[in-house]
Amino acid sequence: MDLGIKDHLILVTGGGSGIGAAITRACLAEGARVVSLGRITEAVRHFRSELEAEGSSCEFMDAELGDASQCRRAIEHIQEQYGRLDGLVNNAGANDGVSLEHGSPDRFTESLRHNLLHYYALAHYAHPLLKESKGAIVNISSKVALTGQGGTSAYAAAKGAQLALTREWAVELLPFGIRVNCVLPAEVMTPLYRTWISTQSDPEAALKRIEERIPLGHRMTEAAEIAAMAVFLLSPTQSGHTTGQQIVVDGGYTHLDRAIT
Repeated sequence: MDLGIKDHLILVTGGGSGIGAAITRACLAEGARVVSLGRITEAVRHFRSELEAEGSSCEFMDAELGDASQCRRAIEHIQEQYGRLDGLVNNAGANDGVSLEHGSPDRFTESLRHNLLHYYALAHYAHPLLKESKGAIVNISSKVALTGQGGTSAYAAAKGAQLALTREWAVELLPFGIRVNCVLPAEVMTPLYRTWISTQSDPEAALKRIEERIPLGHRMTEAAEIAAMAVFLLSPTQSGHTTGQQIVVDGGYTHLDRAIT
């Protein structure tokens, strides 16, 4: 299936690791050009080397996404360097465990700055370019926006806000032909998830318990499966009439009755 994004310029936050790296790969496989924006860690450098060895090209821009001025500079660079932007994938973020009981208002605010601010800042600065291309925005949220989890007030607030912004932007940008949609992962084995599971007293047993609760196939969702949905939503030809949607890719983990497992 030709998704019609060959030679399109796609900006992916956190595009050098985890789900973001899978989205970068999926975009490149469709012939798109990708700019990954976020901190350039050792893992990101390793991913960049992998792409270079495979003959793929992706620009990696180092930025602190919690700083709106750096988001603005990134969009200015894209305008100067490429002259276009066809898609924005807001993906970067981390569950930092800022809870109601053990957090604080200051930590809550800081968490929102890192998990939510850049979603707005990049969409704000990028929307003139997206108007020109009639591009698309894909927000990556989380099942935590729908289910509640406990112990993660700030992250849940950010993820819930991302759903609201998806609907709000879909309306505001409708006159310009810009589509805005959201993908919600649940249990995906990313490096961050693997780090968390390793903190459990018996990691293998903990992982098995989680997998047993996932209805479809009793397995974790693959990052590539999240990426496939994200890239589909970027497609002007295959999802050109889809906007304002939140799509859960999780093997039924969020919505199906756990009794069936």
